[in-house]
Amino acid sequence: MVLTASSTREVERIHRRLAGLTLTDTVVALTSLSRDPFFWHWQVQPLLQEELKSRDVYVARTIGTQRDSAVLQLFVWPPGASTAIHDHASWGALRAFVGTLEEERYYRLDNGRQPDVARLRKAWTRQWKCPDGVSTFLPYEDGIHRVSNPTDQVVISAHIYGPRLHLFDGRDYDPLRDYVCDRFEA
Repeated sequence: MVLTASSTREVERIHRRLAGLTLTDTVVALTSLSRDPFFWHWQVQPLLQEELKSRDVYVARTIGTQRDSAVLQLFVWPPGASTAIHDHASWGALRAFVGTLEEERYYRLDNGRQPDVARLRKAWTRQWKCPDGVSTFLPYEDGIHRVSNPTDQVVISAHIYGPRLHLFDGRDYDPLRDYVCDRFEA
């Protein structure tokens, strides 16, 4: 994508809005962005025209950093793509912009005191389309989830994550082995 003066100003405007966002603010911010024609034109629409870079989910755009502020990321979900079951070292929110995402939420059955061990149970599954609103989650055990594209179409979603509470990005879970490990950003 070629950045013009207008698109650069738009990215800078969004970056400024991320500073100081709270989890509650993200619902309004993602709803506003989903209706913003300029954001659609410069950020979302080009992703629909690009050739897929992978068969796995990937971050196509990032605005901001999590060092001391919130970060906005646009994800591209090829058909059938899925994350591992994971949590985050921050609060967060996601909204499908194009297509349908499926989110599974989990809760821990154990107390977390045994290193590398986590027993999970699925709490719920929900499909999210743009009109359905925003899914929010808290850090660590209060936001264990898996997100996937259950369709045969490309899905685009926007996610906002708050400042990190730890050096690692979050944790990955393997319920087949009752296992959990820290995940560091690549």
